[in-house]
Amino acid sequence: MGTALDPADLRPTLARLKRARGQLDGVIRMLEEGRDCEETVVQIAAVSKAVNRAGLAVIASGMRTCLSEDPTGQTMDTRRLERLLMSLA
Repeated sequence: MGTALDPADLRPTLARLKRARGQLDGVIRMLEEGRDCEETVVQIAAVSKAVNRAGLAVIASGMRTCLSEDPTGQTMDTRRLERLLMSLA
């Protein structure tokens, strides 16, 4: 999957990551202020989920690009794809 990504295809993913960056700043403030543990953990989980979903969107975009270049999918390295997916687990 060593294919260049299409920035236009990833616009929603960029927006998601920018929101996650804002959420992460909020979590840092919560920790600095000594806020409630449960509330803080919920926000950390939300940031984590947003970043993981962004990672999956990037992988999906790369797969679409690869498949448009080779509709048979024969050149797709499934082991590399599996490693990418597992890195988000």
